[in-house]
Amino acid sequence: MFNQSSSSRFILLGLSFVPSLKVLGLLAFLGMYLVTLIANLLLIIMVMINPKLQTPMYFFLTNLSIVDIGLSTTVVPKILKNTLFKDTSVSLLECAIQMHFHLAFGGIECLILAIMAYDRFAAICKPLHYNTIMSKKMCICMAAASWIASFINSIIHVIYTFQMFFCRSHHVNHFSCEIPPFLQISCSDTWLHEVATYFSAGSIAGLSFFLTLISYIHIVSTILKISFTDGRYKALSTCASHIIVVTVYYGTVMLLYLRPHSNSSLDIDKYISIFYSAVTPMLNPIIYSVRNKDVKGTIKKNLFKNVLQSRLC
Repeated sequence: MFNQSSSSRFILLGLSFVPSLKVLGLLAFLGMYLVTLIANLLLIIMVMINPKLQTPMYFFLTNLSIVDIGLSTTVVPKILKNTLFKDTSVSLLECAIQMHFHLAFGGIECLILAIMAYDRFAAICKPLHYNTIMSKKMCICMAAASWIASFINSIIHVIYTFQMFFCRSHHVNHFSCEIPPFLQISCSDTWLHEVATYFSAGSIAGLSFFLTLISYIHIVSTILKISFTDGRYKALSTCASHIIVVTVYYGTVMLLYLRPHSNSSLDIDKYISIFYSAVTPMLNPIIYSVRNKDVKGTIKKNLFKNVLQSRLC
């Protein structure tokens, strides 16, 4: 046995593309990554330039867009590189950095989604106290706490992971550096690490989901008390985009983690993880933009202005 903390390299097995479909797969991932960058950056810019959008909800939505860009960037460029070139090896440092940021951004996304649910709870259930509850200082503190807690949690797991011994193989059955495939190739006792991983997932993802669920139970209860149909629809419409994003994100996470695992299930896991690492970050800004009149209005107004100015010039 040898300690993997030495200057060794791992081989990422990546995705199994049929040679004839390799170009199609490459174009698909490149397209998703470009859409993710453009859509999220556009949403961030629209929030910055429109005073109407500079509210707590859009502050957290901006945080979510930054996280989505980071989450996609930690994974998709590596997939593109490994698809283009035969050398799919990765150094210990590069692998540790990728694992750290991937875990951190995943944790931040869970917490930000929970905070956004709390924001909707405050807006619908406590409208008279909304400005006090969701003050600028409180918003900054909640966002900062999410980033700090997730990065600290991530770095602990990364350090612990690469203190294990890896004597079975250097081949990692994944397209990126994630904890589960490293536990499979370790010859150390991984029981404590698995317990710590599930505890961490329960503390961040589980608690975030629970807080989101509690917020929406109160929101639904309040909406049902509204006597006017238009009032109910208006209140529910403010939550619709967030509900869709939460459903897609947690649905994928639950499918990935809350099912029986085996050596063969890693092949399925890596394809499922593509969804929350590459597809979800692309869908989030689209969902919020399509269902939001203020965002759509800002985009149309500024695009029209730029087109008009370019023609006049």
